[in-house]
Amino acid sequence: MMKKKSVSARKASLVLFLCQMISALDVPLDSKLLEELSQPPTITQQSPKDYIVDPRENIVIQCEAKGKPPPSFSWTRNGTHFDIDKDAQVTMKPNSGTLVINIMNGGKAEAYEGVYQCTARNERGAAISNNIVIRPSRSPLWTKEKLEPNHVREGDSLVLHCRPPVGLPPPIIFWMDNAFQRLPQSERVSQGLNGDLYFSNVQPEDTREDYICYARFNHTQTIQQKQPISVKVFSTKPVTERQPVLLTPTGSTSTKVELRGNVLLLECIAAGLPTPVIRWIKEGGELPANRTFFENFKKTLKIIDVSEADSGNYKCIARNRLGSAHHVISVTVKAAPYWITAPRNLVLSPGEDGTLICRANGNPKPNISWLANGVPIAIAPEDPSRKVDGDTIIFSHVQERSSSVYQCNASNEYGYLLANAFVNVLAEPPRILTPANKLYQVIADSPALLDCAYFGSPKPEIEWFKGVKGSILRGNEYVFHDNGTLEIPVAQKDSTGTYTCVARNELGKIQNEVHLEVKDPTMIIKQPEYKVIQRYGQVSFECVIKHDSTLLPTIIWLKDNDELPDDERFLVGKDNLTIMNVTDKDDGTYTCIVNTTLDSVSASAVLTVVAAPPTPAIIYARPNPPFDLELTGQLERSVELSWIPGDENNSPITNFVIEYEDGLHEPGVWHYQTEVPGTQTTVQLKLSPYVNYSFRVIAVNEIGRSQPSEPSEQYLTKSANPDENPSNVQGIGSEPDNLVITWESLKGFQSNGPGLQYKVSWRQKDVDDEWTSVIVANVSKYIVSGTPTFVPYEIKVQALNDLGYAPEPSEVIGHSGEDLPMVAPGNVQVHVINSTLAKVHWDTVPLKTVRGHLQGYKVYYWKVQSLSIRSRRHVEKKILTFRGNKTFGMLPGLEPYSSYKLNVRVVNGKGEGPASPDKVFKTPEGVPSSPSFLRITNPTLDSLTLEWGSPTHPNGVLTSYILKFQPINNTHELGPLVEIRIPANESSLILKNLNYSTRYKFYFNAQTSVGSGSQITEEAITIMDEGAGKAMASRQVDIATQGWFIGLMCAVALLILILLIVCFIRRNKGGKYPVKEKEDAHADPEIQPMKEDDGTFGEYSDAEDHKPLKKGSRTPSDRTVKKEDSDDSLVDYGEGVNGQFNEDGSFIGQYSGKKEKEPAEGNESSEAPSPVNAMNSFV
Repeated sequence: MMKKKSVSARKASLVLFLCQMISALDVPLDSKLLEELSQPPTITQQSPKDYIVDPRENIVIQCEAKGKPPPSFSWTRNGTHFDIDKDAQVTMKPNSGTLVINIMNGGKAEAYEGVYQCTARNERGAAISNNIVIRPSRSPLWTKEKLEPNHVREGDSLVLHCRPPVGLPPPIIFWMDNAFQRLPQSERVSQGLNGDLYFSNVQPEDTREDYICYARFNHTQTIQQKQPISVKVFSTKPVTERQPVLLTPTGSTSTKVELRGNVLLLECIAAGLPTPVIRWIKEGGELPANRTFFENFKKTLKIIDVSEADSGNYKCIARNRLGSAHHVISVTVKAAPYWITAPRNLVLSPGEDGTLICRANGNPKPNISWLANGVPIAIAPEDPSRKVDGDTIIFSHVQERSSSVYQCNASNEYGYLLANAFVNVLAEPPRILTPANKLYQVIADSPALLDCAYFGSPKPEIEWFKGVKGSILRGNEYVFHDNGTLEIPVAQKDSTGTYTCVARNELGKIQNEVHLEVKDPTMIIKQPEYKVIQRYGQVSFECVIKHDSTLLPTIIWLKDNDELPDDERFLVGKDNLTIMNVTDKDDGTYTCIVNTTLDSVSASAVLTVVAAPPTPAIIYARPNPPFDLELTGQLERSVELSWIPGDENNSPITNFVIEYEDGLHEPGVWHYQTEVPGTQTTVQLKLSPYVNYSFRVIAVNEIGRSQPSEPSEQYLTKSANPDENPSNVQGIGSEPDNLVITWESLKGFQSNGPGLQYKVSWRQKDVDDEWTSVIVANVSKYIVSGTPTFVPYEIKVQALNDLGYAPEPSEVIGHSGEDLPMVAPGNVQVHVINSTLAKVHWDTVPLKTVRGHLQGYKVYYWKVQSLSIRSRRHVEKKILTFRGNKTFGMLPGLEPYSSYKLNVRVVNGKGEGPASPDKVFKTPEGVPSSPSFLRITNPTLDSLTLEWGSPTHPNGVLTSYILKFQPINNTHELGPLVEIRIPANESSLILKNLNYSTRYKFYFNAQTSVGSGSQITEEAITIMDEGAGKAMASRQVDIATQGWFIGLMCAVALLILILLIVCFIRRNKGGKYPVKEKEDAHADPEIQPMKEDDGTFGEYSDAEDHKPLKKGSRTPSDRTVKKEDSDDSLVDYGEGVNGQFNEDGSFIGQYSGKKEKEPAEGNESSEAPSPVNAMNSFV
């Protein structure tokens, strides 16, 4: 008994919830209205929950909100009020809650660590932000340590530990050598997830003294370096092979906890000789398809977007020919809270009911708590209209004082969610937003839509009237839309008039008038007709129209669906088109288009031009062919052609057409070269290399073209490099692991010489790779195999022949082959609009999972069963395709009162991805079809027997049948109509007490709770006797220990010693000598210090030596890093290329974002490796 009550209570709650959703107000997006309505605060922008800031820059904590009246802002820090007026370093932006903490003018970021929360408040409530945790980033230095050399026997395993300093956020680890080049990694040598460098077995080539671990701190853009580690491999013969042993993880089992939606990384690295191969399996199941990837030579298993279903035991197996080793990792997937239903803003009228629902899931299950205006609801001011029921707040009979902002907090040990949702209680009299006296114009027999946009609280009722004192509009000839619009499906002339829209609620009433004018349609009463006209004649097409007198028509004439030629022979009149002196070019289809502001009509006719009859006196004919062709002035790329014209035959020659034949590549085929005016008999022709030319000339007059002339002598041009490259270069993969490069080959004469080939080059875009090239024969396609799936490539195709290459070709972008999409669309929802129409929504899939060009989404839907007829039949699946990145679609043509299923799939050029889980939805009842039959039998003097069949498509539960009948007299006049309601379970009826020998007309239809279906009719006579019926380093190097430094110091000491010796010798020789004194006393005025201005030497100045280095300088003396010298270096791990060494061993430049003032150094020679020279060679 208790169970039944619980079920009933839940059903009642569901019905109540649905009712509230229906009754909640929709506020129109009218700017003027929105400015006038009061609204509680809404947080529109805030900083992330975990906010790591740069300690060198000002801290900006964002908090923006909207509301009416505009909200005021306050902050808490570590749970207590933060008085920003007492801290000179903290300011709040005007008209905003955003805090700016001044660090660059003396503040310390560490002093402002803490948990911050913003509150936006106005008279209608208070909204709060997330708890924003402020932490400055940290990039500590490596602790000093003395590293002993590693002496390892050949074939043994080795682990080089990195152990980077703990930073915030954690650093990115990578290994490089003393020349700043990345250390090569393989199945034998690789870096683990913890940053250590693992050797499955060491080889003699592993001996080196510069294994260096680097830690890059992205937030401060600095790189720290560990002291170099030395490895010395000694050999013993023979080398003993070893079976696999796991280096990491240790032991036979381990555990791993990961959060839902994150990336799961599992690692197994093994020692052994030969090098073991790693394989992964999931015990008791399969690795998830489309989300599983292998990295680091299969030593790392990566599963993206993990869910609870990915929990389980994962086993890695390391194997070589001597045996195997394995490790089992037990994975548990937990989940931070995530929304199922986040609370939504609620706008209610006084006295209405409503609900706020907050539902979230997670692992463990999150705890739901409510706050009102930022205060726990248990200690918030009481509101008699509010009742909290777990994850739901129920509002009953709300008043204006009930307006508040509520916060829902869903939290577990892995995180929390916080959502604000306001309840805004408005009491507003009706307002009509449609402009008064708006004029609507339509064409007769077309729909008319009269707007009446409105708002009020409570929601107003809308009524329409025609005329000043007209009655309320009702009936099937009008459609009343929920937004207040009145639709007249078929407007007639008598629909013209003034219509009044009245909006009323309990707070008042308002009305608005609009006007409708119904115009006569535009018609072409005399259309253009088909015409046949002789050449040089005159023709006219008519286009006479009839139109509404208040509309201004415009007439446009087209020829072959394009504008008329710009020719004075075409004369356009008021209702006709005349063409004078018709020529063959005038042949075609002519269309008259009539446009008004409301409609458009058109009509077309064809014009055929025929030859004029011959004139006996003058015979016009095509010209005779030119003759005596001669080639002169032969050059490598040009020649002059001359000829003598033939007879004009009474029609002047208008132009000459020159054609050529390539006897080397296409003998017998003539190509167009150029044409010249009829008065010209010589032409300079441009030629291509490696073509055996012959030319011919054709004369043209008004009548036509002459026969071609006899060919000229042949002229073979010399070979040359190709002038051009293939066109239409494309890269489109035909399989997921290939790239098919195609192009349009050069034509024979375009080759410019023998031995035509193509150099095909490609490289992956946005990856620092070299070009890969291959030379192929004279073909038009090349297939690159082993490519990643659907990645962009840069492609170029260059022509070459025996003499050399064509110019450098331009690059095009192509893509390797597509593969089927990896995931199905999520969050599929169906909203049933009516009994035959539904709307389906879904979330877009991440583009990286599409693995191809996104073409759209396909919705598969099918009827499972009718809810009224329990019958099985063949399931016919229907498919609707929605192009592009759409997130919804309409499902038309559904059957009422039926159960349907649907799923959604993403489509790319390869095909369809997996289907989303089937979604079940049901259509509501509709009106039934007509009864399957109506028979009238057994006529008697005063009775008739009616028999009928139930509707073929009930479309719901039948409630009754309606029978109407009336007598018909001899003049076919209808008598009084009688109506009888018959229970739905009946199939026959005897009508008694009828008039004898009388004809009756029967109207019969079925009903459901929605309404009546279509009816069928029959007639019968009583008789008397019968009747019918749905995403630089500063190396901490001890300079005093470097060879280059010791050498440099020795050279400096030697130089100083030599200078002292020279000075000592000169002093012993005495000071000045006579000649020198004379020279000094009588200095030649012509001998002056040389100035910089004229390119000679003047006084020495060291001013330039003390200028700070310019940021971005790329000269070798500025200690910058040149990216173009190498493709694999520290630059691969940072944003910039400038860098300098600091005292503390950190590398600062573009990484630190600061300029360092240092004296510039002179040009340096090639010498032993030093930090500067090393940096100049570093990429």
